[in-house]
Amino acid sequence: MSDSAEHKEAAPAEKKADDWLPDSVTKAGAPGKKNNKKGNPKDKAKAKKKAKAAAAAAAVAAEEEAKANAPKGPDTPVSSLFPDGHFPVGQRLEYEQPLNLWRRESEEQRQREKVQEDQYESLREAAEAHRIVRQWAKSWIKPGMKMIDIADTIETSLRKTIDAEGIKRSIAFPTGLSLNNCAAHYTPNAGDTRVLQETDVLKVDIGLQVNGWIIDSAFTMAFDPIYDPLLQTVREATNAGVKAAGIDVRLCEVGEAIEEVMTSGELTIGKHTHPIVPIRNLMGHSLGLYTIHAGKSVPCIKGSGDQTKMEEGDLFAIETFGSTGHGLVHDDVEVSHFMKAPNLPSTGIRGGPKAKELYNFINKNYSTLGFARRWLDQAGISRYAIALKNLTDCGAVNPYPPMVDADGSFTAQFEHTLALKPSGKEVFSRGEDY
Repeated sequence: MSDSAEHKEAAPAEKKADDWLPDSVTKAGAPGKKNNKKGNPKDKAKAKKKAKAAAAAAAVAAEEEAKANAPKGPDTPVSSLFPDGHFPVGQRLEYEQPLNLWRRESEEQRQREKVQEDQYESLREAAEAHRIVRQWAKSWIKPGMKMIDIADTIETSLRKTIDAEGIKRSIAFPTGLSLNNCAAHYTPNAGDTRVLQETDVLKVDIGLQVNGWIIDSAFTMAFDPIYDPLLQTVREATNAGVKAAGIDVRLCEVGEAIEEVMTSGELTIGKHTHPIVPIRNLMGHSLGLYTIHAGKSVPCIKGSGDQTKMEEGDLFAIETFGSTGHGLVHDDVEVSHFMKAPNLPSTGIRGGPKAKELYNFINKNYSTLGFARRWLDQAGISRYAIALKNLTDCGAVNPYPPMVDADGSFTAQFEHTLALKPSGKEVFSRGEDY
């Protein structure tokens, strides 16, 4: 409830049939009868226990009903749809930079790509599962749904289509469902009762991996067409980044191409027109084996000064965030995303046996990929809050809090995964939808 919620005047109490009786009778009981108001303590305890059991049963029934009514998603593993192990090739793009034009017709460069064909097939398999699930999700996500139900339903289908098998093939990070001024890193924790609203702008960020090779791709949904200019601008900015990427291209040059498109848009709500600005402290990134952020960052602004060059063989998540706010995000409160640090801290694991037990579980089931608190709940791990805090305090696990812009602002995100192959680019996550 907002601070400006109004309190309505209470309606007068309905007159009861015995309102005429004196207070001495109505409050103390009928004359001549003993007042048993206190009751038997044992009876009270039984009633309390019974009510608690009924409430628990009702909660379980409600959860089962929600599961039964959840959209039935794709459940056929992508690998069974392509038994020969050759998956749909992503969008092929030629390099447009003059220094790379020679690569277009080079048969030698195409032959060199065959060395990495296993990697590309893993990425294509993950990308096909991503396309299937996201396009299905778009058909049923609507206002009035609980955010936690949206997340669980998407992830259930992701695990089936990717044929999840430990860390060999799995979800790469919790499904992001950031709303409005929250740009990234929000997924519901257990007990989250938030409901999607008609006026919300929803970012859906999904990651899948096969053999450690990650597809990281995101899109934005809005249910009021007033937000269409925001979505269109950010989608085009991401496409500008994809187009600008290339071997020996400096990261700052990609950022400049992105900002030029991003700042050309504006969003009008009512009588107010808001310029759309890039969020300067959220960036695209290189991807590595079981590594979501592999060292290189792709800015979405010009003048970043990053002279680092993209290189042949690099795998990138080109993502852009546009905002009607300040274009600068900061950490919000409740954390839902976590990721094991690549290396153990020099101090080792602190927090006693419980922390070490949790760390071993994380290492076995998620490795250096992302995970959510509700995944720990679903795995049946209880009372882990203190152990998880100890792991984050000692640096063994990194928390990724939600990132928010100014209150009242709206943000959008689009993202694609591509490889800089010897003869051209392959945008693995490209689909008919975006």
